[in-house]
Amino acid sequence: MMHRRHREDVLVRRPVQVETIPSGHPVELEAGQLAQITQALGGSFTLLVEGQLMRLKGSDADAIGKQPPEAIVVPEDLHIDDLEPLVWQQLRTCYDPEIPVNIVDLGLVYRLEFEPLAEQDKVRAVVDMTLTAPGCGMGESIANEVCDKILALPRVGEITVNLVFDPPWDRSRMSEEALLALGL
Repeated sequence: MMHRRHREDVLVRRPVQVETIPSGHPVELEAGQLAQITQALGGSFTLLVEGQLMRLKGSDADAIGKQPPEAIVVPEDLHIDDLEPLVWQQLRTCYDPEIPVNIVDLGLVYRLEFEPLAEQDKVRAVVDMTLTAPGCGMGESIANEVCDKILALPRVGEITVNLVFDPPWDRSRMSEEALLALGL
């Protein structure tokens, strides 16, 4: 992936669905449109197109001439007790498209728990998370990314992501690394 402060001009090579930032509304980019990558973290891309920020899923990276992100390689026979660190690892690959810090270091994940499912060796992951601002239109998109990435892990049969706003998020929840990355 590219360095987060480097911007790169790209040409859209095929029609592709993106989400506008911060509203989260879907938009289709046409082949031949010019874009600038402003952030490439966690497997997705933040693009600047005609003055509007947009989020491109990593699975559509070929539309801008990039490689899709490599999935975390996990053995299928993963023991259930080894699942939690992998879930946290996956959560650290989820980013707010406007902020170059993952949602864990931003302090947006309030709770991670597992509930057994009837299916042997499968669990439901339950994540309580918040947003940096309650009106953020990208909340559903970030929650969907969390779901997709955690459901891709073996032993996770279901996931529930709860967007919560109590307690409200503030900068005190950020890790030292996040504060340094943002120059705070």
